[in-house]
Amino acid sequence: MFYTQMQAAQKGIVTDAMKVVAEKENMDVEVLRDLVAKGHVTIPCNKHHTALQPEGIGQKLRTKINVNLGTSKDCTDYEEEMKKVHHAVALGAESIMDLSTHGDTKVFRRLLTKECPVMIGTVPIYDSVIHHQKDLGELTAEDFISTIRFHAEDGVDFVTLHCGITQHTIEQIKHHKRKLNIVSRGGSLVFAWMSMTGQENPFYEYYDEILDICAEYDMTISLGDACRPGCLADATDICQIEELVRLGELTKRARERGVQVLVEGPGHVPLNQVQANMEVQQTICDGAPFYVLGPLVTDIAPGYDHITAAIGGAVAAMHGAAFLCYVTPAEHLALPDENDVKEGIMAFKIAAHAADIAKGIPNARDRDDRMAEARQKLDWEAQYAVALDPEKARRIRESRAPEEGHKEACSMCGKFCAVRSINKALEGEKIDIL
Repeated sequence: MFYTQMQAAQKGIVTDAMKVVAEKENMDVEVLRDLVAKGHVTIPCNKHHTALQPEGIGQKLRTKINVNLGTSKDCTDYEEEMKKVHHAVALGAESIMDLSTHGDTKVFRRLLTKECPVMIGTVPIYDSVIHHQKDLGELTAEDFISTIRFHAEDGVDFVTLHCGITQHTIEQIKHHKRKLNIVSRGGSLVFAWMSMTGQENPFYEYYDEILDICAEYDMTISLGDACRPGCLADATDICQIEELVRLGELTKRARERGVQVLVEGPGHVPLNQVQANMEVQQTICDGAPFYVLGPLVTDIAPGYDHITAAIGGAVAAMHGAAFLCYVTPAEHLALPDENDVKEGIMAFKIAAHAADIAKGIPNARDRDDRMAEARQKLDWEAQYAVALDPEKARRIRESRAPEEGHKEACSMCGKFCAVRSINKALEGEKIDIL
């Protein structure tokens, strides 16, 4: 008998995946099992993703980060994308979302589930046009559902499905006068399909059939936020909140079928609204793990949106978000290259780590304490060893090396180094400056 992680947890069964996650999190496995049973922790692990090293997402666990990659019409180099994938995993990404929109997408997707040890997510509506070779308005509800099954069979661990918008949303968007309407790529495709065909959202109408597929493969549903705000002016408006209420209802229906759920969140949100957004989601969706893009806390920083998003991500995670989708410097501008990917990952590893310290995750500050000890001793090798990016730290220091005679300090302070002066003073040594 095959059980999803949630079904097993509800029956009191501790799975191998739960054991792996509990060990990684230094958590009692029965505590973890109870959280999975309630839907407060999700362990996305499709039974066909044999290379996976499972991770948990949710309450009382470390904040995880996702990296978006994939091919587009302008960039179809699978080898280059796989290089980015391996680089992202080496830098500490816990998840890769394949957002490919061009080429033979199944080749890249199957490469991921064959080789990649981290969670793999997709957005099947992107692939529906490519797989069925039909333009958007020609696709049927059956085409969309069959694409979800193909992704499940290929070993995808979680799928983003924009189930929460309906025909009512079309009228709402027309009359509410948002500045940026719908900026979710998947959400815009669902909206356009409904507008062209006059039919109801197939991901909402055939939700039970989708749950059957997810239960068969233990594929997690990530309930996409089609109405996430794309600018500060649209944050926390009626379109966003009404969709969130519907996602709360869909979360309950999935749990009743033993299907694991993530709920996706905003978007662009003013810093003073981030905490409220997190708390509302936790209430409406009964503690389901919240997966947020950023949120970006200002709209005016193209080229630096990894920073605007990491600021929002840190605050979001501190107040309940469990899963951060990274943003790169190329956001709003272009497909990210390998350096953009690294910059985005580093920004979000920092955000996630800062949030874990703030919310009291056990041992989260241990590495920081080791850094403080190394700095007190002016032990540069020990500092590099605990740094998030040792190579960059070493490169900066060595490219601007201090003068001979005070190598223990850096070229910013030299012999005026506070740590050097205090160490010498406490040891009763002469403090030579000139």
